[in-house]
Amino acid sequence: MPIATPEVYNEMLDRAKAGKFAYPAINVTSTQTLHAALRGFAEAESDGIIQMSTGGAEFLGGQYNKDMVTGSVALAEFAHIVAEKYPVTVALHTDHCPKGKLDGYVRPLLEVSAARVAKGLNPLFQSHMWDGSAETLADNLAIGQELLAKAAAAKIILEVEITPTGGEEDGVSHEINDNLYTTVEDALRTAEALGLGEKGRYLLAASFGNVHGVYKPGNVVLRPELLKDLQEGVAAKYGKASPFDFVFHGGSGSTAEEIATALENGVVKMNLDTDTQYAFTRPVVDHMFRNYDAVLKVDGEVGTKSLYDPRTWGKAAEAGMAARVTEACANLRSTGTKIK
Repeated sequence: MPIATPEVYNEMLDRAKAGKFAYPAINVTSTQTLHAALRGFAEAESDGIIQMSTGGAEFLGGQYNKDMVTGSVALAEFAHIVAEKYPVTVALHTDHCPKGKLDGYVRPLLEVSAARVAKGLNPLFQSHMWDGSAETLADNLAIGQELLAKAAAAKIILEVEITPTGGEEDGVSHEINDNLYTTVEDALRTAEALGLGEKGRYLLAASFGNVHGVYKPGNVVLRPELLKDLQEGVAAKYGKASPFDFVFHGGSGSTAEEIATALENGVVKMNLDTDTQYAFTRPVVDHMFRNYDAVLKVDGEVGTKSLYDPRTWGKAAEAGMAARVTEACANLRSTGTKIK
């Protein structure tokens, strides 16, 4: 059961929250980066989450027509087959999807899974993300209600982002300012609109200063202790302790202390993309620089086939990314926690 069933995915998230660890959610854009993520999880003996953004899905769809649904469905089906060879359980997730891309991505994928469930099968994806951070909170939550109902009917968990994450990812960008901090009032409005599980389970990407992309220490002020305020503020009204399952976005470059505080306050999923992109690319760059004359037919020479063969540098890329995934598992305390 390498691809989690709906029941097992719920168990994974429950175990993470109770154990105060989180699953790395690794963005993939190819069969090779998928294998790298699976390998990293296996070497860490950690279950995990593999995800595709709209840009990643478009890339997977091929540059001839760039169809996001085709690309994401194809890699998801591939994952269902190859993941059988890895001794861990993973969930498949789609990352940031803004309003303008819902009809070309998340809504069709929900229909794909709904059709599977109607036939007695499990959904193709285990969760989808709705990123309404560019909308007013009222509009964000109204769309969230619609998507949550459809997701619950297809045995899928919805992830929602209610306030902005700074930086840019796949065309969605926000300034780095005081709007990057979710308030207790925002959390209360979310609980009122989406419920606390009775309308369907959802993951909450709250903002505590998070920024996508690469940044140097001191450029971003993270306040993961804010998550405790959100938990307690909603718990006080609804009488449910630690009501939210939080997602940590923009985690690249975070300190060990910031990550630990986030885990203590209910983070069960942390996205990694920037760091794993670099970990995949860096060995390729090293190979090309060290073998410049071999990978290029310089001055009429023929090069060295064994060194420009994509399998040669591709293996190094996979190993580099897998190592970064394993490191993420250690940082998030998920190492050795796989479901037996």
